[in-house]
Amino acid sequence: MDKNKLNNIALSIAKKPKGILAADESTGTIKKRFDQINLESNFENRRKYRELLFTSKNIEDYISGVIMYDETIRQNDSGGSSFVELLKRRNIHSGIKVDTGAKVLVGSEDEKITEGLDNLEKRIEEYSQIGATFTKWRAVINIGEQLPTDYCLELNAHALARYSRIVQKYNMVPIVEPEVIMDGSHDIEKCLKVTNKTLRTVFKQLDFQGVYIGGILLKPNMVISGIDCKVQASIKEVSEMTINCLEDSIPSDVPGVVFLSGGQNYKIATEHLNQMNKVDSNLCNLSFSYGRALQQPVISTWEGKEENFKKSQNEFTKRCKLNSLATIGQYETEMENI
Repeated sequence: MDKNKLNNIALSIAKKPKGILAADESTGTIKKRFDQINLESNFENRRKYRELLFTSKNIEDYISGVIMYDETIRQNDSGGSSFVELLKRRNIHSGIKVDTGAKVLVGSEDEKITEGLDNLEKRIEEYSQIGATFTKWRAVINIGEQLPTDYCLELNAHALARYSRIVQKYNMVPIVEPEVIMDGSHDIEKCLKVTNKTLRTVFKQLDFQGVYIGGILLKPNMVISGIDCKVQASIKEVSEMTINCLEDSIPSDVPGVVFLSGGQNYKIATEHLNQMNKVDSNLCNLSFSYGRALQQPVISTWEGKEENFKKSQNEFTKRCKLNSLATIGQYETEMENI
């Protein structure tokens, strides 16, 4: 493990005013997105869509890294260059999702455990040779009347730490993603309590397993009301409670926090990030690692049609730029209409 190299990679990805594009949707997930525009989800259409994103104008000014799926990291652009090389020429790091998904946790039907540790080292070695410099592993934490259980938290934290240790062996930066899901009717106070406990459990395991904290990136949820909660917290409440939670639960030597959007409306996700970067705090870089929050208007504009290619690229560049501005607290809602 080269700690200097890991720290340099982590800092270069997390450094404002840039963030991460999460384009690591599985084949099943991208099919759902394409179904919404009546587009067949085949190899070529998926490749064409990812090329649309990766070749959009000026995104290197706003995007520092792209998380890809196994299929995507092996694909080429229409000119024959690999996506990894295409991104590298634009000074954008290539990342790869390495977990194999969240499955039902035996003994707790309403909770999940993320799998993928089997043969992980072999896969990490291959992805390193392909050119990836960072990775991602997502744990899913549900909130309920008696959830999450300590059993679920401990098992997922152990897996996140084991994954991180393996990834760092190959001098790649692990993104640690413990996502407290926003599904449910819980209020923001419940989310705060669960998120705090989740993060404390994860960092206890990271420390126990000898993971170098200066060589990771944290991808947490924001502290937010459940989607079915009757009283939704304000932008200000979400930003302040998220900041307080992170200050209370993560070590100061984490190089960067790259928030997930977690199903939020794409404009709201940008507003939340912007407000957090207006709050005085002792936290490291607060940036984004968004999937739908960057892509939502892109797919609906594109519709799989060649004549919409440039227009949808412009939509993508716009969302990247607005979220880039949010990392430095300079986003304004009026910019959406420009």
